[in-house]
Amino acid sequence: MPVTYDVRIYEIDVYKGKTTTTYWVQWKIAGKLPLRKRPFKQKALAVSFRSDLIAAARKGEAFDVVTGKPVSMSRELQDMSCYELACRYIDLKWPRAAAMTRKTNAEALTAVLPLLFIGTKGKPDDRLIRTALRRWAFNTTARAAEDQPDEIRRVLTWVERNSRPAADLTDPKVLRTVLDGLTLRLDGKPGSPVVVTRRRKIFTGMLEYGAEINALSENPWPAFKWTPPRTASGGIDRRSVANPMQARTLLVAVRQQGRIGPRMVAFYSCLYYAGLRPEEAVGIHVPRNFELPSRDDEWGEFVLDVAEPHAGKAWTDSGKNRDRRQLKQRAIGDVRRVPCPPILTAIIRWHIEAFGLGPGGRLFVGERNKDELPILTINRVWRQARQAVFTAEVYASPLAETPYDLRHAFVSTNLNAGISPTDVAEMAGQSPEVLWRNYAKCLDGGVAELRRRMEAGFGGRPAAPRSGTSSVRITVEGR
Repeated sequence: MPVTYDVRIYEIDVYKGKTTTTYWVQWKIAGKLPLRKRPFKQKALAVSFRSDLIAAARKGEAFDVVTGKPVSMSRELQDMSCYELACRYIDLKWPRAAAMTRKTNAEALTAVLPLLFIGTKGKPDDRLIRTALRRWAFNTTARAAEDQPDEIRRVLTWVERNSRPAADLTDPKVLRTVLDGLTLRLDGKPGSPVVVTRRRKIFTGMLEYGAEINALSENPWPAFKWTPPRTASGGIDRRSVANPMQARTLLVAVRQQGRIGPRMVAFYSCLYYAGLRPEEAVGIHVPRNFELPSRDDEWGEFVLDVAEPHAGKAWTDSGKNRDRRQLKQRAIGDVRRVPCPPILTAIIRWHIEAFGLGPGGRLFVGERNKDELPILTINRVWRQARQAVFTAEVYASPLAETPYDLRHAFVSTNLNAGISPTDVAEMAGQSPEVLWRNYAKCLDGGVAELRRRMEAGFGGRPAAPRSGTSSVRITVEGR
């Protein structure tokens, strides 16, 4: 362990941000740049840490050149690879994480680890490496499974042997290589800023955990300067929101899609007329979540208490494709009440009369699979309905591209109808702040008035040009 006695400790640097203040302790060892820095949220903690550095220097204690800390403060690092650290981080998060979160963590670290190989000799196919990492290595249950294919075992053995030591993650060059690599897709083109941001957050979480278990000397992220790709301002793409006529036309087209189409009309209608998320609609049980009115022209009410997002059997504890969870952004046991307008009441009553209920009163089930409504069916029927009613140009556009866009249409239609944003947000299960941020661009109410005022400001619309004269005439005052 290289050490030095050449230490210089600077005054605390205070950075005042918009919402928080950060206190940076700065010191230099062996006359080398860059400065060593460590941030603190409280001034007292920064003063205490700086005092420890000064006390160690005055006692003549050696400083570790690698960590920058006094030898007494430096801890012996655990000897592990980046691959092992990533697996341990996955195992840490697995028990309490939702199935979709487990899958997202695996996908993010699958993008990270190939950027941390130190050798290429005998390297397996890149696609096979990604499959082995995402499906087996970063799945706590699958990694320990006895039926793991021999080919996968060989790939993961190579990965473990050729993965950098975890301690290398404190090297700014290594860290920058990883972060720059995360901004690119497999074809070398820039990736989605939203995906890049998600992966970066998961990667930095792994760094924090590495420092916690002493695989890293410290979390290098707070002192690291790196500019992430610019993210979109947020909000729903206005081009994807169907107007009422387009939405109704699509629902009619769904009914005409062969034998399975009529079975799907009520499901899509719940998304459009009640603003339910797809994972909320598939979990509806009658009468627990919906008390069926006695007539078609009556209002009903959904009482939602669970969501069933599709993650795949490999990621759920139950071994089913859907994970049964509490409502999004809500505590376990919380419910959300959503009104059911008469038009939707009539559709649901017809659906029950035509197809009945599934096990336990489940409202929506597959034609063959009576335990759940398959996601492949949901997407396939919607794709067929769009293709049936849209021209090739419109079909290629974002307009109502996914069933989830029906929920966007519900929110936008009600806001344009003048319903209170607070009420719309409550029905949609969002906060008013999130609703305004996402849907402000979808409001049509002020566009006509805005254009009228602009025309008036520019002197009205131009008169039609007369035959034989130039359509544009420029005059300069005084000439």
